Amino acid sequence: MIKPYIPSIKLIALDMDGTLLMSDKTIHQETIRDIEKASASGITVSYCTGRAVPELSSYINSLSVMRYGVCLAGSLIYDFQEKRAINKRQLNPNCVRMLIDSSLKYDAMAQFLTVDQSIVQSDQVMHMSDYNIGEYQKMFDKTTTRVSDIKDVIRKHDSILKANIHYHSTDDRRSAYEELKHLPMSFVFSEVSTLEIMPDKVSKASGLSLLAKCLGIPMKHVMAIGDGNNDRDMLKSAGFSVAMGNAWDDLKASCDAVTDDNDHNGAGKAIRKYAYRDHD
Repeated sequence: MIKPYIPSIKLIALDMDGTLLMSDKTIHQETIRDIEKASASGITVSYCTGRAVPELSSYINSLSVMRYGVCLAGSLIYDFQEKRAINKRQLNPNCVRMLIDSSLKYDAMAQFLTVDQSIVQSDQVMHMSDYNIGEYQKMFDKTTTRVSDIKDVIRKHDSILKANIHYHSTDDRRSAYEELKHLPMSFVFSEVSTLEIMPDKVSKASGLSLLAKCLGIPMKHVMAIGDGNNDRDMLKSAGFSVAMGNAWDDLKASCDAVTDDNDHNGAGKAIRKYAYRDHD
């Protein structure tokens, strides 16, 4: 196999779930070590995730060297050091109302995200396994803002950056998507039966490109690491792309390199091999 061309890496973008995080939603100690070494060598390491800022709070202390985050799948570029939004894009309020109506039609669990809130309905968040996202129950218990009537709250809200609609089944998700896809929004299928919705033309790739521009780093010097369907555009946009060992086979085939899985420091090993080239 011909070794791929590896550009000089100046920015590393890391997906969270299935990439930076192990299956138990913690970070491998060796991954932390490798990120810290990359940072010490002058490389900027950032989050590139669909998660909201509150959903990253438990990781910030252990990864204090990661100053920036492409959050909410590109809708928010955030500076964790200064605790401020560098850039944000909001969903059209009329589209948000249509998302609410759609979630009610399918008895889906709607999650609406702002710069600093993850808003859910109280009676739904207690039964997340019904929407195929039970593994996130503990995180939602700690990070969500719960309301008794989400449709009433959100219809009065004017700063929704992203929505996640969690369906009971993939069939429901597909049907809802077919009804919504004509609207000026960006859609990504994630998890088992979740539909992620961002403002029009917003994606992890657009967010990463904006962060790189803000830092004065050409995309050819960006390395992206991911594992899922919602990482495809991010990986394609980067100068060097790495698929996790637990990624889908077709995603692996489209990347420049494949690393170990998320339970065995795959992200750290890729950083070590392709970025700061530690030979200890």
